[in-house]
Amino acid sequence: MPVLASKPSANPDAGSVLTKAVVKAADKLNIKAGALAPILGVSEATVSRMKRGDYCLDARTKAFELGVLFVRLFRSLDAIVGGDEAAARAWLTNLNLALGGVPIEQIRTVAGLVDVIAYLDASRAPI
Repeated sequence: MPVLASKPSANPDAGSVLTKAVVKAADKLNIKAGALAPILGVSEATVSRMKRGDYCLDARTKAFELGVLFVRLFRSLDAIVGGDEAAARAWLTNLNLALGGVPIEQIRTVAGLVDVIAYLDASRAPI
């Protein structure tokens, strides 16, 4: 009789899933804790705890919402560059005339993060 794999008894919570996704996206984009902290609206120490697995974003916080947007930015950019991490890093750190600045600097504010996401979304699916 074959042994069936059991289903996990508990669903992973949204905070831990999102925290791992944020950390992984930041690593792939080579965004250090000092640069990620203002994007999420948390301290650099909090980002370091996130990377160690000692802190998870709470779904009831603004940092969680900003984390969702950051992962959305990563996914859009990753789709555009076809998974080429070097191209994604280059795009993020170079002047973009259409955006009027350097994307990594712009995403430090909520308005800038939303603008960069809108630009990427429009680039992915032109009308």
